[in-house]
Amino acid sequence: MVKKFIAALLSLLFYPLFFGCLVLFHAIQVICRTVFGKKTHKISVDFLNLFLIRCLNVMGNTTKYINNYEIPENTPLLFVSNHQSMFDISLIVWYMRKYSPNFISKIELGKGIPSISYNLRHGGSVLIDRKNKRQSLPTLIEFGKRIQVNNETGVLFPEGTRSKNGIPKDFMDGGFKILTKAMPNGYIVPLTLNNSWKLLEWGYFPVGAFNKVTLEVHKPIAIASCDVSELIDKVERQIKEAVK
Repeated sequence: MVKKFIAALLSLLFYPLFFGCLVLFHAIQVICRTVFGKKTHKISVDFLNLFLIRCLNVMGNTTKYINNYEIPENTPLLFVSNHQSMFDISLIVWYMRKYSPNFISKIELGKGIPSISYNLRHGGSVLIDRKNKRQSLPTLIEFGKRIQVNNETGVLFPEGTRSKNGIPKDFMDGGFKILTKAMPNGYIVPLTLNNSWKLLEWGYFPVGAFNKVTLEVHKPIAIASCDVSELIDKVERQIKEAVK
């Protein structure tokens, strides 16, 4: 209870800083994209997510990036990760910024959220309507083809929704199959997030405090190295075995 009380006090500082960053960087993003173009806009998004991570530091949380592998460059990439909280996005965007990751997001997030909605619409990510396969399937296929043709990077959370207790959910193979089929020359880069669920263990208030959040990169796997069923089993096993 003492920890929760302290977290509540710190959250009174966290939320003004957090939403202040979203509002400030919304304006910065618009200027960067409109005046200076796509590359400068991307840099502004990177620093937005760094600032959001620093807001977590105000809560006494720390973040750590672990990577003992070389990630292929100038080739199609698909980061596949477990999903524990909304803050997962900031960790992946900042620590993997070299690869300009683009996300698959539900269409509802494309409006109404300063900075986030703007970047989802203009930063290269795709918005899908989960209730409308006639919209979502072609969108995923085109996203995979774009990654293949332009050597871009996509991010997939195959659990579908975040785990609220850190225990990984079963991976759904639909999006995985669609994307890997569209980018046969690419690589899967498995990622494991640990302890980010604790940032929301009490809901949105108070924000979790004094947690050690990690993003761990596993060995990249060539999509063409095995069939899709074996590939998803291998990726799911790598990710889940590293969840602590």
